[in-house]
Amino acid sequence: MLLQNPKSQPATLERRRFQRVKVHLLGRYMLPDRREFPCQVINMSPGGLALLAPGIGNVGDRVIAYLDHVGRVEGKITRIIDNGFAMTVAATPRKRDKLAAQLTWLANRDILNLPEDRRHDRIVPRNPIAVLTLDDGSRMSCRIIDMSRSGAAIAAEQRPPLNAQVLLGRVASRVVRHLDDGFALEFVHEQLEETLEDSVTAR
Repeated sequence: MLLQNPKSQPATLERRRFQRVKVHLLGRYMLPDRREFPCQVINMSPGGLALLAPGIGNVGDRVIAYLDHVGRVEGKITRIIDNGFAMTVAATPRKRDKLAAQLTWLANRDILNLPEDRRHDRIVPRNPIAVLTLDDGSRMSCRIIDMSRSGAAIAAEQRPPLNAQVLLGRVASRVVRHLDDGFALEFVHEQLEETLEDSVTAR
């Protein structure tokens, strides 16, 4: 939106229709040229977010991000900040309501020191493509968004039902949560960090 005069700032008002909350969420994002980078969200509202990011696009670029606890969000870069950028969140009213509830929970969790449901640091594998074996023996290709010694977030076209027992590579796992574009797995047994990537990407 073009500013008609310096005293009128509708773009700023539009950006801040929703209250931002301070959160520390890890994730990954993709720029229009399909390069992917890790990121950390520092504040977020149902209408926008700011993140620390090593690869910075241009104002107006479309961004797709996968964020811990939140899932997939997309929008456009609105401004460049120190070591990162701010972006809009394109979402339906229903998705915005869901985001508002998630952000309220995340903010309260930090205030109340509720236990973090991610027990270990998340890492992104060098080779994110893996094979998932379902409980009926069928196999499907998937992409590991991130993982830890205790579980992984998976992007895939199909989502097994909650509590389904599956194999990620050769790691026995259980589906614990559905994400917008995939699902979260909890490993049946905690994995060793040094062999984790080989185990989950084994064919």
